[in-house]
Amino acid sequence: MRSTLTIHPPSVLVRSFCAADDGDMTDYLTETDAAYDSARSGYNLAVPHRPAAIAVARTADDVVHAVREARRRGLGVAVLATGHGPSRPADGQLLINTSAMKGVTVDPAARWARVEAGVRGGELVQAAAINDLAPLSGSSPEVGVVSYHLGGGLGLLGRSLGWAVDHVRAIEVVTADGVLRRTTPDSEPDLFWALRGGGKGTLGVVTAIEIDLHPIARLYGGGLHFAADRVEEALTLWAEWTRTPPETMASSVLLIRMPDIPVLPEPLRGQYVMHLRILFTGSAAEGERLIAPFRALGPITDTVTEMPYSAVGSIHAEPTIPVAFHARNRMLRTLDADAVQAVLRHAGPDAAAPFLLELRHAGGALARPAERPSALGRRDGEFVLYVGGAAGPDEAPALQARFAELFAAVEPWATGGVCVNFLSGPDVTAEELASGYLPDDVERLARIKHAYDPENLFRTHHGLA
Repeated sequence: MRSTLTIHPPSVLVRSFCAADDGDMTDYLTETDAAYDSARSGYNLAVPHRPAAIAVARTADDVVHAVREARRRGLGVAVLATGHGPSRPADGQLLINTSAMKGVTVDPAARWARVEAGVRGGELVQAAAINDLAPLSGSSPEVGVVSYHLGGGLGLLGRSLGWAVDHVRAIEVVTADGVLRRTTPDSEPDLFWALRGGGKGTLGVVTAIEIDLHPIARLYGGGLHFAADRVEEALTLWAEWTRTPPETMASSVLLIRMPDIPVLPEPLRGQYVMHLRILFTGSAAEGERLIAPFRALGPITDTVTEMPYSAVGSIHAEPTIPVAFHARNRMLRTLDADAVQAVLRHAGPDAAAPFLLELRHAGGALARPAERPSALGRRDGEFVLYVGGAAGPDEAPALQARFAELFAAVEPWATGGVCVNFLSGPDVTAEELASGYLPDDVERLARIKHAYDPENLFRTHHGLA
């Protein structure tokens, strides 16, 4: 029996007008509307949008009408849901805000869910947990489910189950001709292939996706913080330890100077720390045995325990307050002792780095070919090195220069690839984006883009397509 859950969004003040199509009941906002500013903004403020108008979509029909209206007026189309991965400003275009599209349908017997474009990761986790099921969710419960999957989806269950995009069953998308299409491996397979890994707003407006769910109700997970004087030892241990754990063990480390704010506990407030994050789907007893070497180092905090999967968002405990944030990444083949030292020279306790640095252990199922092939072809990294920092327009060039210094230092261990979902901001280059794909896939994406959007209606978002 299927269950349907609609997550009602906060009410917004909108202005309806009758567009060229008399059946268009979409809500549109312009600069004179009180809700314009909130509707054009998301989590990441590094790319401010000043669209000609904003279509506040609540249904797929709203999106169809908005795309047709944009074509009629000669406007480009951009999409915004949660705004975690902005690319270029949507100035002068029609911005379609899909954050109010909150429908979730779960089929517990067949283990799949249909998720609309405005649903956040944490909302899907809670809806699936009612039936002791879990999606391949990411580290932040605030990130949009659709965009996360379209960009690949490096989830916390990835080492055992693969990339989230590998578990997409169907995609509902409005293409540049204003037609709502349902794509699957058997229906418009080229578009289905391209949307999974190569789309993210460049091939159409995705209104919903259908994804696999997995019978996972509980996990052993949490985090351990290590003080600055133990970071080198803890990071070195982690790099060695990642060679042996089972694929059911996922882990990552974060190197960061914590802000000096009252909400943080005293051992962390204003301090440089390493945060080791753990998720294990085996028994708690086996999990305790596996992480015992880290506990022996004397962490200053330890939250690792057995928990329901519905609490998975607490493991990374990522921030939720909007900020202007720039992010880059590189995939690494390995992380040996020399690589650890290179990382610490540029992001360790003494480096005064203006950014945070994260290393995620990949490998396992993330390195294996998918049963449902997609545009996400680069799977050759054992680790993903991610860096991000808050910066306004004046500070951004200096931050990017520090990123470049770090990447040059770790070049001997790099695969030459990137994780597309972890690229954000207006400074991402075409060459950098292309490194996230196999060469033949780049050409195929270009052909599919030309077939479905020959006039480049969807031209704002990062994407080779």
